[in-house]
Amino acid sequence: MSDVELRKLKKSFGKVDVIHGVDLSIKSGEFAVFVGPSGCGKSTLLRLVAGLEEASGGEILIGDRDVTNVEAAERGIAMVFQSYALYPHMSVGENMGFGLRMTGTDKAVIQERVEKAAQILHLDQLLERKPKQLSGGQRQRVAIGRAIVREPQVFLFDEPLSNLDAELRVRMRLEIAKLHNDLGATMIYVTHDQVEAMTLADKIVVLRSGKIEQVGAPLELYNNPDNSFVGGFIGSPKMNMLKGKVHSADNGTAMVELTELKGPVFPVSGVSTTRAGSVVTVGLRPEHFEPAGAAHIEAKIDVIEHLGGVSYGYCGAGEDDPLTIGLTEADNARPGETYAAHFDPARAFLFDPETGLRIR
Repeated sequence: MSDVELRKLKKSFGKVDVIHGVDLSIKSGEFAVFVGPSGCGKSTLLRLVAGLEEASGGEILIGDRDVTNVEAAERGIAMVFQSYALYPHMSVGENMGFGLRMTGTDKAVIQERVEKAAQILHLDQLLERKPKQLSGGQRQRVAIGRAIVREPQVFLFDEPLSNLDAELRVRMRLEIAKLHNDLGATMIYVTHDQVEAMTLADKIVVLRSGKIEQVGAPLELYNNPDNSFVGGFIGSPKMNMLKGKVHSADNGTAMVELTELKGPVFPVSGVSTTRAGSVVTVGLRPEHFEPAGAAHIEAKIDVIEHLGGVSYGYCGAGEDDPLTIGLTEADNARPGETYAAHFDPARAFLFDPETGLRIR
């Protein structure tokens, strides 16, 4: 296990800057997840750590060693890709031990490591099979096993579950989380799926346009986003962003009105940097609507989505960002009717509509 530290790390392709001076520290044994929309630079950042891309500036440290200009094979890392990339003519055991054979590792050591990894990944009964005889999840476990046998300082995962169906993704997500607990290894994982990030990570790194927006534990980012981008990206369904206006502000409490929805003015505490007349963006999570809430808004529900244990009502379903309201079994909401959705004002967030920064 080793720490990973990035210092002012940059990457440019020609005149285009894609990673803009990233500073990041990942402690030994942590499970860090890089998350963000397509094109945000998360895979490029992972490839820089792996040595598959050459840094345009800054430093990469693994443990106490500067590996910025060290070849990928000598960095002490192992990488699991989106594609399984298994050799079809080799058995599971041969695939897992192939990298060690290429480095001249003793056959007995290879056998021992392959058997140990196979037990961890529940592949010990499949070592003689060929990849074509395996399911997608089993193939991905073989790819992970190939990384485990190398006993690296750091594991790198580049969207390893993207090719799996929904049910298998959930199962593999749990297996990767258990693997981290069993090995206690430093892991860096890239995904565009914030649900994967929330369920796997000790530390989430939210990226946008090659820059880090916020770093923190999953619930820290969920409960205390620094800006509207992080607030909207972390959480599913995404946070509602509504137009509002501050009626008054005193002693850290702002009285806020939602300007495009019917409802009373409500208090938002913990905001000492706003003033009366300010235009704000109000963030309300769909799951924070509850019948006992002290504040409410009125909106016409167009569509109700029933998901079994939870339901969501959508207002303005044909628009880019419909208002999403979490519903309980006790709610009497019906499509086509105006509904009074109650919420706890203490759960509301205020953001600056121009900068997106959280108003505190």
